[in-house]
Amino acid sequence: MASGIRAALSRLYSSVATSVTRRRLSPRVGAVDFGDLRRTAPISRVFGFDRGVPVDRYYIEQFLQANASLVRGSVLEIGDCTYTTRFGGQAVEHSDVLHLTGDSPEATIVADLTNAPSIESERFDCIILTQTLHFTYDMASEVSELHRILKPGGSVLCTVPGISQISRFDMDRWGDFWRLTSRSARDLFATAFADENIEVVTYGNVLSAVALLHGLAVSELTADELDAHDDDYQVIVAIRATRAANS
Repeated sequence: MASGIRAALSRLYSSVATSVTRRRLSPRVGAVDFGDLRRTAPISRVFGFDRGVPVDRYYIEQFLQANASLVRGSVLEIGDCTYTTRFGGQAVEHSDVLHLTGDSPEATIVADLTNAPSIESERFDCIILTQTLHFTYDMASEVSELHRILKPGGSVLCTVPGISQISRFDMDRWGDFWRLTSRSARDLFATAFADENIEVVTYGNVLSAVALLHGLAVSELTADELDAHDDDYQVIVAIRATRAANS
């Protein structure tokens, strides 16, 4: 009997504590202090590059750091070789840079990754594809090509926006088409890669999402604020997909 009473009191205390915490954390309706964020124009329209390191870069680089051991051998990156050099270092034996139009001074391959017959099959050990896939309308064709040009056992490290502003530069040139979730990203890569060879992780929370949308920089949030994870606020969706060794 006594143990039952103690259990009931414990549940009641937990319920009351949770209710009090929610009231403490949630301002009453009409009492929210928006401060500098009460504006219909963002603080920065260039993702925060003019203020420092953008919030999404914090998550992208966290993902690449966690998978740095895969950046080795023959590596393909889009636009430039910044992350190949930073995360691969001496493990990289050959570096290629792909650009759609060849405008990048670092480009060694000019091709459309939805259909790139000029790139031989099974060429790369690693492909770094950050914040690029969503500029392709036919993403499934691009994922198929990524699988084709990877060596067996090779991996693609891909990041896409979940919550983000439109990239006006890309929208006006080739298009900015999609925002993904962890579910859609997994299903997309499963059209070419075996499900057991796909890992999807997400980064972000409501505060970092608001910060990114306003164009605030990483330095304007604390590490605890950035690292808090809420899977309902997927700022960055990151995919590691590996081609089967025997495929």
